[in-house]
Amino acid sequence: MRWADLLILLPAAWYQLAAFLFAALFYYLCALGHLSLTSRYTFLLAGGCLLAGTAMGSYAMLLLIPTVGSVLILLLVSPAHVHTWAFSIQMCWQTLCHLGLGSLVLEPQDTRPAVTLSAIMLLTQKVTSLALDIHEGTMLLQPGQGLLQRALPLCSYLLFFPALLGGPLCSFSKFQAQVTSPRAVPFPLQALGWRCLAVLVLQVLRTWLESWLPCMQGWASMGHMWTQALLFRLAYYSQWVLDDALLEAAGFGAAVEQGDLSGWDLWTLETTHRLAVFSRTWNKSTSLWLRRLIFQRCPVQPLLATFAFSAWWHGLRLGQVFGFLCWAIMVEADYRIHPFLSARATSHVAKLLYRGTTWVFTQLIIAYIQ
Repeated sequence: MRWADLLILLPAAWYQLAAFLFAALFYYLCALGHLSLTSRYTFLLAGGCLLAGTAMGSYAMLLLIPTVGSVLILLLVSPAHVHTWAFSIQMCWQTLCHLGLGSLVLEPQDTRPAVTLSAIMLLTQKVTSLALDIHEGTMLLQPGQGLLQRALPLCSYLLFFPALLGGPLCSFSKFQAQVTSPRAVPFPLQALGWRCLAVLVLQVLRTWLESWLPCMQGWASMGHMWTQALLFRLAYYSQWVLDDALLEAAGFGAAVEQGDLSGWDLWTLETTHRLAVFSRTWNKSTSLWLRRLIFQRCPVQPLLATFAFSAWWHGLRLGQVFGFLCWAIMVEADYRIHPFLSARATSHVAKLLYRGTTWVFTQLIIAYIQ
């Protein structure tokens, strides 16, 4: 079984696996009452710094610098302007990092630039989400406390190791609630076991499919493209399940309002005949973040603006811009075409033909974009 291929495509998986020991240690220390609240924040922050240094090397400074800057903005800028400042500075920094490290990401022998860019993108999600909470008045940062007392939970949230390199977005309020809540005893081995089994099954399926790839070289190019895209999706499914398992091991499973992948989500992604449904389900926490950050706040062409910002967030490379533009156009077409077709598919045979044909087209569009 070619596990190395998965780890080349998703280099953070190595470090996520290594972080399981620290996650279990944190869980047990909290469950046994050996860590005070300050110690819990410090443990999560120290673990994040250690993981960043190990996975990124000297590139870790590109993550630590915007973290410190974001904390200062969140603490010192007024709520009326904090979102604008945090969003602008973080996205400018991320764009500079994408431009500077973009060519290095393609070097397979050095995974540090790819891991660093991924962590910076996740940091952008946390910073903008928290800044929006403060701006909308749903989150207050205890102004009566000292600067260091207020900064420690923020730094811990932005760098806490279970979600440093991957995982769904966790709000600051839920993060605080999970840090302060007592851990249950015993350790949730059953939930972790099921997730590890899911990773194993996905990787076995991916390896089996990959073994058939040479046999499909003579196939039509569309069939080969679809198979390559399915291999890509299976690798990401494995990574998302692994991310959820790490959060669960550290006791933060309940802090995640919407995980990136569940069994039902997996079924929906591979069986839906609607591209719009696939778009909402794929990388669900990021989709919800984009919806809140851009779609609900943009008065003109919110769908196009959301996909354009997603291309910017991913790095603004030419292929990505073209891909996200195609994606936006196809989703807009989905909203217009499917009501027309479904209204005319009245018989059972017509419904089967409609769903089958649109499923094939949806799969091919997804494969082309990916």
